[in-house]
Amino acid sequence: MSPPVKIIGHFTSPFSHRVEAALRLKGVPYELVQEDLSNKSELLLAKNPVHKKVPVLLHGDRAICESLAIVQYVDEAFDGPPLLPADPHDRAVARFWADFMDKEAKQKLALLEVQLQGKRFFGGDTLGYVDIAAGVLGPWLSMVEEVTGVAVLDEDEYPALRRWSEEYNSYEALRQCVPDRDQLVAFYTENKDKYKMFAKAWLKQ
Repeated sequence: MSPPVKIIGHFTSPFSHRVEAALRLKGVPYELVQEDLSNKSELLLAKNPVHKKVPVLLHGDRAICESLAIVQYVDEAFDGPPLLPADPHDRAVARFWADFMDKEAKQKLALLEVQLQGKRFFGGDTLGYVDIAAGVLGPWLSMVEEVTGVAVLDEDEYPALRRWSEEYNSYEALRQCVPDRDQLVAFYTENKDKYKMFAKAWLKQ
């Protein structure tokens, strides 16, 4: 019997969502432990003493930190549909684009737009590793745009990314781990000025 799986995360974190999405796509049951980000718990500080941030995956007595590292662990540690391609070249390309999402996506959305041309998801017809990495462009970005009035993904400029975002948000297997819309709107409304500043800074990069 596999050890229990827990996520130390927060419903507003797209990085926590990456982990939930990976587990749901693999069909792995888990418990989400909501972290108080303003008063970090002893559990979080003990399990992620270096960065002291969510998400952290707890698999029995093992702790794995950093969302993309966790997603790769989930793909290798559990049975279920693969999140990464089987071919070594395709797998390396997927890892490149996932890393790109974390480090450069906001400066080079046009390249991501080209990668999606003619495809439903980044890997083709099936949602996978790169899509999970790009999850920040899903419900979180649309909520920020709605609350702040700043259009980050202009529909005329990024039609493929817009379509992908809608596909991702409505993907059946992920519906239960997408945060409640009203909760997200309330959170971003409460912090509207901060996120408006972030959105404008994103566009200037």
